[in-house]
Amino acid sequence: MTERRIVAVGGGDVIGLWGRVLDLLGPSPRVLWVGTASAENPEYTLFVHDAFRDRADVRRVDFFPWPPEDLPRLVLSQDVIVVGGGNTANMLAIWRVHGFDTLLREAWEQGTVLTGVSAGMICWFEAGVTDSFGPALEGMRDGLGLLPGSACPHYDGEERRRPVYRQLVENGFPAGYAADDDAALHFVGTDLAEVWTMREGATGYRVGPDGETALPAHLVAG
Repeated sequence: MTERRIVAVGGGDVIGLWGRVLDLLGPSPRVLWVGTASAENPEYTLFVHDAFRDRADVRRVDFFPWPPEDLPRLVLSQDVIVVGGGNTANMLAIWRVHGFDTLLREAWEQGTVLTGVSAGMICWFEAGVTDSFGPALEGMRDGLGLLPGSACPHYDGEERRRPVYRQLVENGFPAGYAADDDAALHFVGTDLAEVWTMREGATGYRVGPDGETALPAHLVAG
């Protein structure tokens, strides 16, 4: 059976954690960068390309002014798909208009590793905590649903993330996972297999209506 993997990064040292994702694969993996959430910011794209160009065959997918004609072939030929941070709601709307959400599920089911940070973390879940609609954080139940429950990035990196997520879940929002900056949740299938961290003290959490539980984390090299 094909192994399905998702690595959900909370924030912080994303290059180090994405480098750990590449360690799961063979030499010169094919990596697809998806910068939709940041409106395909060219500086963000260049940053990612420069970080991985010596380790991987890095390509990108743009949706402006329109997606490439060979979008299915491009997506389904990758070893890793990396999704950047930004506006989650806008990103998901654009993906769905062009059928990219369906292609992501197909890629995952055939063994492509999916990963991302912030918006690129919560998009894989059924629900998440987002600032997509303004500066105040809100719960959004519009994720891709590859992973059950909800997610919250930047758990120790932004002051309001922890209390807002805890309150949402206490009030009936789907339970799920949080990740500090510099931490990542590695899922095999839909089960959490391991938490990776780039620094001591940063980790992941299970968050439910009765509170949160810190998870043991494996320190990885930068």
